[in-house]
Amino acid sequence: MNKSALQTARYAYKPKLPECLSGSVEDIDVEFGSPTEAISDREELREIFKITYGKPLAAFKKGKNEKIKRELKVGVILSGGQAPGGHNVIAGLFDGLKKGNPNSTLYGFEGGPSGLIENKTIVLTQEIVDEYRNTGGFDIIGSGRTKIETQEQFTSSLETVKKLGLYAVVVIGGDDSNTNAALLAEYFLSNGSSTQVIGCPKTIDGDLKNEYIETSFGFDTACKTYSELIGNLCRDTNSAKKYWHFIKLMGRSASHIALECALQTQPNICLISEEIEAKNLSLDKIIEQICSSIVKRAENGDNFGVILIPEGLVEFIPEIKKLIEELNDTIADEEESFSSLTNFADQLQWFAGRLSDISYGILKTLPVEIAQQFLMDRDPHGNVQVSRIETDKLLVGMTEKKLRIMKEKKQYKGKFSALTHFFGYEGRCAFPSNFDADYCYSLGYSAFALIASGLTGYLSSVRNLTAPADKWSAGGVPLTMMMDLEHRHGAKKPVIKKALVELDSKPFKTFEEKREIWAEKTCFLVPGSIQYFGPPEVCDTSTVTLRLEHGL
Repeated sequence: MNKSALQTARYAYKPKLPECLSGSVEDIDVEFGSPTEAISDREELREIFKITYGKPLAAFKKGKNEKIKRELKVGVILSGGQAPGGHNVIAGLFDGLKKGNPNSTLYGFEGGPSGLIENKTIVLTQEIVDEYRNTGGFDIIGSGRTKIETQEQFTSSLETVKKLGLYAVVVIGGDDSNTNAALLAEYFLSNGSSTQVIGCPKTIDGDLKNEYIETSFGFDTACKTYSELIGNLCRDTNSAKKYWHFIKLMGRSASHIALECALQTQPNICLISEEIEAKNLSLDKIIEQICSSIVKRAENGDNFGVILIPEGLVEFIPEIKKLIEELNDTIADEEESFSSLTNFADQLQWFAGRLSDISYGILKTLPVEIAQQFLMDRDPHGNVQVSRIETDKLLVGMTEKKLRIMKEKKQYKGKFSALTHFFGYEGRCAFPSNFDADYCYSLGYSAFALIASGLTGYLSSVRNLTAPADKWSAGGVPLTMMMDLEHRHGAKKPVIKKALVELDSKPFKTFEEKREIWAEKTCFLVPGSIQYFGPPEVCDTSTVTLRLEHGL
């Protein structure tokens, strides 16, 4: 593999561990709290997870643990979209296994969960793991989005772990992937297998979090990467003084990325999907909010600015959400009939009488290129692919229209010129920040300790993350503790509940207190690139969101 100078330097970085995981492995003991309960739907979940439901919280402490030195065979899966730091989770897991017993083996399942189903593996050696330490991406074994949900898939997974003689499987993924981990843990036990299953919390979206999972890995690096780019645009537009930058940011269901980037860069406007839904704001109201800032800034001679837009915004705008729901249901009911139409005009006519009058009216009035995006190929669940809808361009078009009307009415005298951007894939495989490098390595090492202690159905947990790494605590959270039931494909399914932006949280309240000033005045911050070398207060700092949540 060709190496850049930075990559070579990053190989030399030694991730920091919590004190409870450092030193000799036989000194890592585990203590348990009280039995836990799910978020809701407890009776139903107790019935689904007859063996693994209600496990206690686990915390590591210094003590004696002789069984941690057993020879182990473990498999690891990278599941779902990439997130910076995944390689370090594997490195931490590998180092823990080898420190516990040099004869232990780590298998990498290639291509995500399908590798477990199809028994596609490689043995991860010291040489292979060393090639990927402290680097971004999931290319060490690849990832995939296959869901293990059919009886055949569960049976094949069980056959794989039996053939390989695995003591455990580690699933590195988000909420859906770790829901799979919980179901696998239950399935293995109920079918006579002692193979343990441990999860690790991954997603740049930041929506896998709770009291015991303070943040998902990759969120820190992705937000710092996007904030560097946003800060660059802030500096550029404040120099040229002639463009409004509409920036769509990754984050399908939650606006954590947009909120964190707003706190780091102080744009003129940042839309928060959860607030729009809570206040029942229409698309017209959103455009009014944008135009209000543009008009006020124009009166100050500032015909430029920056607007942040969460990727999943359209699903939170009431009338658009209703349109999407109707489109999904209508196409699902008559998929063959709809699929035969290739011309947009024919597709639009097809929906007449099938959609409600309001939804059909919205679909007709949307710009043609945007309306077509609502009718593109569906995702694997039969839903609109929201990430492919150019919400940024939709908002620009509607803003231009509104400003023209205002200009005709002598309500606006400025100049408006807009540029659109989508920052998404740029952040998923960035070199992990020192925070994510340390956090991910600790999560992997903690996963090893959970396995060596004989636990299954747990999510690796590292907490107290605003303190120096040696003061972090580590342990495990029962996966069933984070679950409720949701309607999917016409049935109730167990899922790990997504954590959306809470409007009474300190991060949102901090943003809310300042945004009126930002909307009118130029208050941009330019955070610059991620720093890997230098004082800890520059290089090891966590996100603004995490610091605010900890009262810092």
